[in-house]
Amino acid sequence: MKKRFLALTLFLGIAQLALAQEKRQQNPESSEIWEPVPRVVTPGVLSPNTASGTTAPSDAIVLFDGKDGSQWVSVKGYSPEAWGGVTAGTNPWPVRDGAMFSAKGASIRTKQEFQDFQLHLEFRAPDKVEGNGQGRGNSGIFLQGRYELQVLDGYNNPTYSNGMVGSIYKQAIPLVNPSRKPGEWQTYDIIYYAPKFNKDGMMSEMGKVTVLLNGVLILYDFHIKGTTEYIGYPKVQPHGKGPLLLQDHGNPVGFRNIWIREL
Repeated sequence: MKKRFLALTLFLGIAQLALAQEKRQQNPESSEIWEPVPRVVTPGVLSPNTASGTTAPSDAIVLFDGKDGSQWVSVKGYSPEAWGGVTAGTNPWPVRDGAMFSAKGASIRTKQEFQDFQLHLEFRAPDKVEGNGQGRGNSGIFLQGRYELQVLDGYNNPTYSNGMVGSIYKQAIPLVNPSRKPGEWQTYDIIYYAPKFNKDGMMSEMGKVTVLLNGVLILYDFHIKGTTEYIGYPKVQPHGKGPLLLQDHGNPVGFRNIWIREL
């Protein structure tokens, strides 16, 4: 027993000596990490033609530059059943003054499909105020073609809170309402992580979204429950990559400076 005690004492003494020596050898460089080195991304240049004040960064995919709407195609509706593998033709939305305006009766989707991303988009409700609530400056951005971030004139325009501008439609209420006046350009900056599904088609991880409207945080790490339904509750539909879809809701809403970074 005595020998075991002496051996344990000796072991602890050696351990303490080693720790003390290691501590003496540490210096500021001991905790420096030099690799991996983040790749360089050149930020956008200053531009008076954007509400954000800058153009897209160097690694972004430009989906609309104010001139060419060919990255988009027309679809027959804004549900996956309507746009999945089917298009109604070329983009019919008119382009004028550096913006693309929704055309009555035609929603559009990107040709390209995405998984996780950072999205920047600018929109403008008509300067002439007509209608109220959901009938005023209404459109929508469908993330992966399934999850709607509401676009609406939110300036002095009461409506149900989970359907106002900045909401994930019928699911998330924005933290605040930083809407600008009708006719003024507004910005959305969106960080989106797609949901994950197991081999049986069950959702193993919800999709997550963080949103800034006009530079103000309105949704933080919101967990999307499923599809954004007009009537009824969210549905879980297993899927892979999906497009961005801009909704026509009968109002001439303008869009410009649309770019995306895959994450």
